[in-house]
This record gives sequence, C-alpha cells and structure tokens, in this order.
Amino acid sequence: MAGVVHAAEATRACAHRLGLPNLGDGVGLRHVHFPHLMTTAPAVWGVDWFEIISENFIDHEGYAAHVLERVAAHRPVVMHGVSLSIGNVAPLDRVYLRKLRTLAERIRPAWVSDHLCWTGVNGRNTHDLLPMPLTRESLAHVADRVRAVQDYLGRPLILENPSSYLTFHASQMTECAFLAALAEATGCGLLLDVNNVYVSATNHGFDPVAYINELPAAHIVQIHLAGPSDCGTHLLDTHDQPVPAAVWPLYALAQARTGGVATLLEWDARIPSFPELLDELAKAKLARDGSLPEAGAVRPAAEGALSTPVDFQLSRA
Repeated sequence: MAGVVHAAEATRACAHRLGLPNLGDGVGLRHVHFPHLMTTAPAVWGVDWFEIISENFIDHEGYAAHVLERVAAHRPVVMHGVSLSIGNVAPLDRVYLRKLRTLAERIRPAWVSDHLCWTGVNGRNTHDLLPMPLTRESLAHVADRVRAVQDYLGRPLILENPSSYLTFHASQMTECAFLAALAEATGCGLLLDVNNVYVSATNHGFDPVAYINELPAAHIVQIHLAGPSDCGTHLLDTHDQPVPAAVWPLYALAQARTGGVATLLEWDARIPSFPELLDELAKAKLARDGSLPEAGAVRPAAEGALSTPVDFQLSRA
C-alpha cells in the first residue's frame, strides 16, 4: 500500500512541477573545466545540463561569458544565486535584481534559484548563507519578498534549503514546515539539497527522512548532491569530496516522492577532472534504479575548506 501511495504522489508531482521540466543529470559550470568544454565537442560532454552561480557571470563580458554562451547554445542552463538574501529585513536589492534579470534575459535559463537565508547586513555581503528564525512573522515577511521577486523576474523563484550550524530559540516550526508553507503561499519552487538535509540533520539531531517526506513533492523541481566535511562536532557543507553513503538513500527517497526531477552534482573545492566528475554523477542513476552506489563516509575537513561557490577570480576579472 505504501508503494501505491508513493506512486500516486509521484504522478501528481510530475503533473504539477510548476510547468518546469526534468532536465536530467547536470553539473556546476566551474572555471577549472572551461578548457575541457571549449576543446571538446558538446556531443561527448556526457552531461544533460549545467548550473551556473549567477554571481560569477553577472556583469561579466570576458572569457567566462564566452564559455557560458557556448554551453548555453548546446545545453539547458539553470541560474543559481547566493546573494538574493530573501530572508533579509533590508529592502530587496533592486540593483542586484536588475542584473539578475538582465543575465536571465541573455541566457534564458530553465529557472532561477537561490537559498532560504539572509547573507548580510547594512549592504555588506558576508558570502555565507545565514539561517532564518523560523517564525510565523518571518514566514509572512519572506513570502512577501518571494512574490515581489517573482513578479520582477517574471518567473517562479526556486528556493533551496541551506545547511545550518545553529538554530533559533524563537523558531516556531521546522524548516521543512516553513518551506512547505512558503511554497503553498507563493507558488515558488523548491530546490531540495539532500546533502544539506543530511548536514543539518546531523548537526541538529532531526530525522532527515521525515524532513524530506514533509516537503510538498509537487513543488520540488531540482535536487542537489554534494559531499560535506566532518569537523568533529559538526558537518560542514564544503562541496569538496564525493557524495557520502548516507546521502544516497535520501536522494533515492526524494526521487521516488517526486517521480523524477533534475539532479545537480555540486563540487566547488578540490574539484576533480571533468571525467571524474561524470563518474560521480553517474552514481545518481544507480540510486534512482534502486542500486545504492558504493560510497564512503564523510571525510575530515581539508585545510582551508570553504563553503562558498562564488569564484572571486572570475568576479575580479
């Protein structure tokens, strides 16, 4: 009976999905792979789509923009931002939104996403995804801002659950309940990062399976996979190693609930070669087919491990 319920839920989810397609299996577009993508025929890239970090390409007219144009001509592209600061109490950054819309008009992404978080104060960007107090007041505040962003961009906004390392005593609901209510209230989509669910569940002691099951499957349009680092008392979302064994069952559950949505492998530090990246991405199909991939435990954090995918080298170019 449980299998029948899951199948019915997946069918409803596929029929909804905000009209957005299942793009297949993708990877992040990172500068270390530019030479490979520029010298290899698109027919043998071996990947269905690419996700860019929006901030790496906003106001960029150099070589990176040239690479993006080539990629976008041959594969679907998704814009993924880290500076929208949707949870901030400061007014929405209209300059940033204008630049975001300009980039979207140029490359015509399949969708635009960011995170449920805030990223700074007094106009200063911390380049970190800071956690939200999960209250009814903040829910109403964020919902108003999501509606404003969607109206301005002329498309649904897709929001990701971030990794977190602390919670607020003032919170009145779980993060998954907050996201579910936000999606229902605004029509926004959800980017389910199963690595982030695992990281936060480990850090705070909640059940990651219950978290995934509480999200409205019909609003989930994309899934992120990545490898965190073990810092002893906490896991840190570093995106610098293979997906650990504990994350793959969560991914399989999410795909079963949704009926199949776009998968993106994130790798932002100690980035392997493109063929090695594809080897890791190929494990996603094994998980979807019911054969959990061979994978290890979370490794200790490397020296200088970072959790931001913003490429400051490109930003300065």
